[in-house]
Amino acid sequence: MLHEYRDVITKLKVEDAHFAKIFERHNDLDDKVTEVEDGREHMEQLELEKLKKEKLKLKDEAYAMILKYKKEHNL
Repeated sequence: MLHEYRDVITKLKVEDAHFAKIFERHNDLDDKVTEVEDGREHMEQLELEKLKKEKLKLKDEAYAMILKYKKEHNL
């Protein structure tokens, strides 16, 4: 997720517990979605869409936190 901000993400994961939680949850959801889409796990389409929406919401929240961090630290 957001690989172009790898350095900022590394710092935020250490400095901000909420960011670390969001990041971890996003990655967990990404793994789950991939398993379903690759056919290794079964899930109803509606439930899969719900997971994808939650994943996107978390990504948006993480991105906003990254931009805020960059602005505050003049990066």
